[in-house]
Amino acid sequence: MSQDGLFVKFGIELEYMLVCEDTLDVAPIADRILEQEAGEITNEVERGIMAWSNELALHVIEIKNSTPVPSLPMLAEKLQKEVEELGLVAASQGAILLPTAMHPWMDPHSETRLWPHGNRDIYHTYNRIFNCQGHGWSNVQSTHLNLGFATDEEFGRLHAAIRVLLPILPAIAASSPVADGALTGWFDTRLQYYRHNQQRIPFITGQVIPEPVFSETDYEQEIYQRLRRDIAPFDPDGVLEPEWLNSRGAIARFDRNAIEIRVLDIQECPLADVSLAVLICAVLKGLCEERWAGLAEQKAAETGALADIFVGTVRDGEEMEIDNLNYLRLFGRGGKSARRAGELWQELAADCTPELVEAGHGIQQSVETILAQGPLARRIIRALGVKPDRERFRVLYRELGQCLTQGRLFLS
Repeated sequence: MSQDGLFVKFGIELEYMLVCEDTLDVAPIADRILEQEAGEITNEVERGIMAWSNELALHVIEIKNSTPVPSLPMLAEKLQKEVEELGLVAASQGAILLPTAMHPWMDPHSETRLWPHGNRDIYHTYNRIFNCQGHGWSNVQSTHLNLGFATDEEFGRLHAAIRVLLPILPAIAASSPVADGALTGWFDTRLQYYRHNQQRIPFITGQVIPEPVFSETDYEQEIYQRLRRDIAPFDPDGVLEPEWLNSRGAIARFDRNAIEIRVLDIQECPLADVSLAVLICAVLKGLCEERWAGLAEQKAAETGALADIFVGTVRDGEEMEIDNLNYLRLFGRGGKSARRAGELWQELAADCTPELVEAGHGIQQSVETILAQGPLARRIIRALGVKPDRERFRVLYRELGQCLTQGRLFLS
């Protein structure tokens, strides 16, 4: 992805649900959408530096920049344009795009349809081993943020920073408090399912927080070789490569010199996704530059302790109380008192004010709104009320679909 160094090339992938325009039930028509655009069945349609592509489930479609770009803010407008163009194609087939990381009432055991074309061998192998008819597989829409590196030293520095930041990302990005037609009690239900959906071979996901490995050689030895060994009895034909299997919350892609962050729920519109990405990159850059703590301290962060904080933000969002003072010291917030995850984010955003100002008024204002009102999950819960019925869900998620079409944040 990048031969230029840290924070100079970026990629974003956005996964959206295709749903019936009238009922909002899932519409498994991604293959028909791509065929209409390309003139033939295909896994991906190139559109200049942008692209549309398939995912595991037929009701999910992805929009991304297939060519890395030097600026994150520029992607907000480009991704929104793709949303609008894809929406027109979907409308011609009686469907609309729906944001958020989980469909609010989909029954994955009866409604899941897997991608049946092209790279179907990979998907069918996954299905045979893990049974993909569940929320953790077929009802999970995320935002993937790809960050480039040029050297092994840069990889180690970036991987250390990402490991430190991953635990609190759900506190700003959770958008999935609903599944099976009810509030689940988790702010990030997608990640709660994600944590457990491959328990048959636990090492594939690990603790979601990656192990403390900081070179390509160590990554190969400690992660990829173990993945090959653990999957071998289930995949004798070797269909599943370790790069595809690796399901940690951030995965190294040495084939393209990038790390892909995967714990971000998709938001209500590209402006929100890009705004969060700008904030995340500003904090990661500060960590990489050792602004709050040295590299050695970051590398020494213990995976289990990071995972405990992660589970807390998956459950409670920005209200999660962080009482691990060693963790807070990594952001220069040691002291003697605990902090809510949302408070920590507000302080980090204040530290990164110059970067947010440089990103432009729209990005800065969006970040301020999200930090003030809470992650999308908080706003959804607030808008649904205490005991929402199906009609309340339908009204709210239709409004979220309009936020996506119009490129605006959802305010509650």
